[in-house]
Amino acid sequence: MEDHPLTILAIETSCDDTAAAVVRGGEVLSNVVSSQDVHNLYGGIVPELASREHVRGIGPIVRAALHDASCAMDHIDAIAVTYGPGLAGSLLVGVHMAKGLAVRFQRPIVPIHHIEAHLYSGYLEHPSLPYPSVCLVVSGGHTSIFRIDSPTSYRILGSTRDDAAGEAFDKIAKLVGLGYPGGPHVDRLARAGNPERFQFPRGLRDTSDDDFSFSGLKTSVRREVDRLRATGATLPLEDICASAQRAIVDILVQKTMRAADREGVRAVVIAGGVSANSELRARMQEEADTRSIAFVAPRMDYCVDNAAMIGFVAALRVTRGECTTELYPPSFTISPRALRADVTA
Repeated sequence: MEDHPLTILAIETSCDDTAAAVVRGGEVLSNVVSSQDVHNLYGGIVPELASREHVRGIGPIVRAALHDASCAMDHIDAIAVTYGPGLAGSLLVGVHMAKGLAVRFQRPIVPIHHIEAHLYSGYLEHPSLPYPSVCLVVSGGHTSIFRIDSPTSYRILGSTRDDAAGEAFDKIAKLVGLGYPGGPHVDRLARAGNPERFQFPRGLRDTSDDDFSFSGLKTSVRREVDRLRATGATLPLEDICASAQRAIVDILVQKTMRAADREGVRAVVIAGGVSANSELRARMQEEADTRSIAFVAPRMDYCVDNAAMIGFVAALRVTRGECTTELYPPSFTISPRALRADVTA
């Protein structure tokens, strides 16, 4: 182990954001994220287009991260990269870039699990946040609850059985003619709406497990929209958005806080793109306050997919001896499969 804090170049390309960062110890020296606007035309992510955009953007984004950190590759001790889960084509671009840099500059490489990085994004900004904690990772591709016991120890408590919460937001937004990504549009309109006008279902509300389901919600919203359109009425967009958002937030808060109560944790964290939702943040804060436990939601640029969280977790792993940087030449592969509950159990 080096006596000085490791300086890590981190790369993240799991979905449609091309990101690179430089992290030294627990300090983020740079964090560059480029979002792909091309998907707005299709109302969702087109995997082939995503991988092409990553190919175009990965070189400039890595150079920008090094520039912003006032670093050259000579200053980099190791390279961290997301190996999964995510879109296979997108993951390959980032992994191949990282492997190429590792070979070219003879630097060790640390593969990092994308969800694991989101798990610890709350600790990136708040290193004194107590353990154990419960973390809800909620995004366009993932909705899972974890118990975190230490910087390197955690276990999954529950996951979605079908769609992720962010996917539900996106599909509901597309259904009523809003843009992509749908979450911010729904959140904005919901602030002016009546969340009690439509009683949309809360999936798995009465089960004792920590799993989620949002497919029934999407179906219910679609039927209501079809019914309203059949009457020739103007869609009450604010009320639809407010009611759908309330249904999603209700179940996220209920299951997360129930897990926190059962596990006896000292803190609750939410992470991932949907953790930017204003109602979710406010409700989680209220529930945490009533329990006198800490609550953290990362700032907006750490909610979305970013490379700073990848570098931070890589530094945790290496400095605590949980993994080694002696992975040169690199031989690992991608793992695209998303986390889903085992519905056969």
